Formats: sequence, structure tokens, C-alpha cells
Amino acid sequence: MNTPFKHTRKLTLGLALGAVVSTSALAQSGLRGEYSDLADLYNAFDVTQAGIYDAIADINGDPASQEGNMELKMHLDMMAEMDHGGHGGHGGMAMEMPMDGHFGELETEARIALGGGLRESHSDSAAVEAFGNSAALTVHASMVLAHGRSFERALWDIFANDSTSMYQKQMAVDAAIQDYLNSDPRHAISTMPKAAELYLDHPYADAFRMGYPKLSGLLYSNQWLQLASLEAIIIGQVDPQFAGRVPVTLERYWNKVGSDTGMTMFPAPSEMPSVPAISPQLYSQAPVAAVIIDNLNMLETALADIIAYPNLQDRETIIDEVVEQYLADDMYVADTMDYLLNALRGGIFNQGGPAIGELSRSERNRTRDAMNMNHTMIMSAPN
Repeated sequence: MNTPFKHTRKLTLGLALGAVVSTSALAQSGLRGEYSDLADLYNAFDVTQAGIYDAIADINGDPASQEGNMELKMHLDMMAEMDHGGHGGHGGMAMEMPMDGHFGELETEARIALGGGLRESHSDSAAVEAFGNSAALTVHASMVLAHGRSFERALWDIFANDSTSMYQKQMAVDAAIQDYLNSDPRHAISTMPKAAELYLDHPYADAFRMGYPKLSGLLYSNQWLQLASLEAIIIGQVDPQFAGRVPVTLERYWNKVGSDTGMTMFPAPSEMPSVPAISPQLYSQAPVAAVIIDNLNMLETALADIIAYPNLQDRETIIDEVVEQYLADDMYVADTMDYLLNALRGGIFNQGGPAIGELSRSERNRTRDAMNMNHTMIMSAPN
């Protein structure tokens, strides 16, 4: 992506995101007042996620990565063949990858830089503008992600407010959803749960997770904390005996992040965290909001897959086509039960573990494919 286009993008997004910046600042004020550490981290997450996309694009285009790209493409093709045309990384033919993936020091250096950014302070405006400043994303994708973040900040602010009842929170969430859908409908994600195939079996699936295990682990860890901390906030309000557990989620998050290079005794999530698995309280209190967040997280991972896929032609067109699939209400739609079952098929442990309960090992003893429709819904109890 050339520099002149990049400057044009910044001017366009600067105008379009002006309202989002002010909305974001208001939405985050309640969270910042009650949980300033979380508010700081949420800003860092946006900057880091945009940085992950750009780091992948830079590595993908580095001449030193050509051998790694060839190996990654070979593994993806093998997985597709074993899965009879789909991608088995999330299904029955999963192939385990070494910690260093296919790009060795290139990925490690990116992981060190991005991990360091998590410990730095980032302003609200820097967080909102982060996706627009990403050279790896299209303007359309940037706007969708930024608009989604404005909704998430509003949602987190609503639940962080201890002075309102749960009924009042539910009413406020309904209003926030309508504002999200109506204020910028061109960039609002669908409220319909998306079918598993859209996330698991699209043509570029697993390129991110297989090619960049350190960066995917970081992204999934960030997604996990957003859901886990919200679960801790809500459950503490629903049942006061579980109040004050947000520090538990923060401790677990930093354990997952580990060292600068990503080394840790507490494994990062190997699957995308989902609301029903990590924040069942959010799904219970605000199911439509939960679907929006899961669709956004699925899109974020799909975008990383496309950016990571080796030697892909016309990448920007593909990105915008995939974004449209997540915006549409009539494409790849799952019914509620299939949505819930798919959220749990990956396993709570593999998605990062419960927010405040204990789960020391995977509750899965079979693959997604082998499990079919037979599932045990494990709802871990708080400590």
C-alpha cells in the first residue's frame, strides 16, 4: 500500500471517526473511573491489534520470509486436503505447530515490540484511530472495527457503572445497540449469529494461527481479558459474594502474556475466545450484544488470516468481501443453538479458561468433528 494512499486514508478516517472519538471518550469514562487499569489496557489492545495486522503484512512481504511462506502454504494445503476441502486446524485434523511457527525471529521480534506496547499508555484518540492508521487494513475494514470498538466501549461502560440496576443496564444496552446499528449502518456488524463455517472454513482459515502462533496467542489473550474482565464485573453485581474479582482476571491475563517473547507456563488461548464460553453472564444479560461481540472477534481473526495467507493476490478486495459477509444479516446465519454449541466446541480451556473459576486442563477429549452434536456444556463455578 503506497504512501499517498495512506495519507488519503488518514484524512478520510480523521473526518469519519471524529464522532467516534468523542463517543468513545464518553463510553470509557465510567470504566476508567472504576477500573482504570482495564481502560488503559483496552486502549493498548486496539493499538496492539492494528500493530499485529501490520507486523504480519511486513513479515509476509519480507524477502527473508519466503521460505516460511512456502512452508506455511504447504501446511495449509495439506490441512485442506486432509479435511476434504476445508481447513482442519479447528476441526478433526488439527496439526500442531511449533512455538516459533514458520517465521522464527521475525515473529519473535514483532511479538517483543507489540508486547511492550501493552505496558505503555495510549490515549483514547490513539486507540480509536489505530485501525485507520493500519496499512494492512482497507478503509472499509478499518471503519467496521473502529465502529465496533465504540460499541464495545459503550457496553463496558454500562456494566462498569455500579450505581444502576441490572434492569437499567439492560435498557441501556438496548439503547447502545440501536445507536450502534443506526449511527453508522454501513459499518455495523450483523446482530445475527454467524455460522461456524464462516470463521473456521473460509479459504484462508488457520493462516494466522498456524503461521504466527505468538501473535495469534497475543490477540486471543487480549480478546480473553476483554470478555473475562466483563464477566467478573457482571457476576460481582449479580452475586455480591463474587465482587472484586477483576484483579483475578488481570493476573491471569498477564500470566498468559508471559515474557517479552511470549514464553509462559500459562498457555495463551489456542482458539478464539467466545462470549458463551468466557462471559456467560454477558450472554445471559445481553444476548444480542454478545452476538455482536462474537461476530466482531470472528471478523478480527478472519482479517488476520487473510493478511497472513502467503502470496495472496488482490488481498484488499478479499478483505472487503469478507467484511461484507459479517455485515450482512442474510449470509452464513446460524440458529441460536448452533451458535451456542459452536462457541463451546472449541473448549473453555482452549479459549483461555474461565474468567474467575478453575479449569486446570482441557475439558475436551474429542475433536470438534468427532463430537458432532454431543456436547457437555461446562460452566465453571467461581472460586
